[in-house]
Amino acid sequence: MPYDFKNASILIVEDMPPIVELLRQILHTFGFAEVFIAKDTEHAFDIICQHEPDLILTDWVLPGGNGLELTKKIRTDSQSPTPFVPIIMITGFCSKKHVELARDAGVNEFLTKPFTSQDLYSRISQVIENPRDFVKTRHFFGPDRRRHMSINYNGDKKRDQDDSDDVFEIDFADDATDFYGGSEPQDILSRLRQETKDLLPES
Repeated sequence: MPYDFKNASILIVEDMPPIVELLRQILHTFGFAEVFIAKDTEHAFDIICQHEPDLILTDWVLPGGNGLELTKKIRTDSQSPTPFVPIIMITGFCSKKHVELARDAGVNEFLTKPFTSQDLYSRISQVIENPRDFVKTRHFFGPDRRRHMSINYNGDKKRDQDDSDDVFEIDFADDATDFYGGSEPQDILSRLRQETKDLLPES
């Protein structure tokens, strides 16, 4: 379904100018009026702390770090204002190993380069319409890793490496747009983050 993104903000974390410009143009076409750009992980986290974007698109390989480290910091750092923000990894890596590493870091969706505007729109729609449950264990906090994320891998997702104890799951409605009565996407993302924060036990 089409969405009105005029009031939603998005952060692009990418150091290659041609990719940045491509993503910017696509996102403006989608209707995003507020698009933040960061070329490295440090700048990206500063933007997140200052502006709290509704959605993040990040590359894997970045100056001063990588998208996995940034994702883990967003999810677990005490200074992170939005640990539940949807994160889409956009990368040239497409192996099962890379998909699993991204999943284990806390990424919501995985998109390989090259991609089409429809591919990107599909991933954005996925995080809005089918938000993945968040899970907290001793060594992981992020979207449930048992849910399907890979475009190339159809195997079962098991929590083999998670601790069997101290697991806390936060269940969302199957269809967030129905659950929130057809609210605008930025409202859905904001409410999902707040709902998760309210339900999560104190550390």
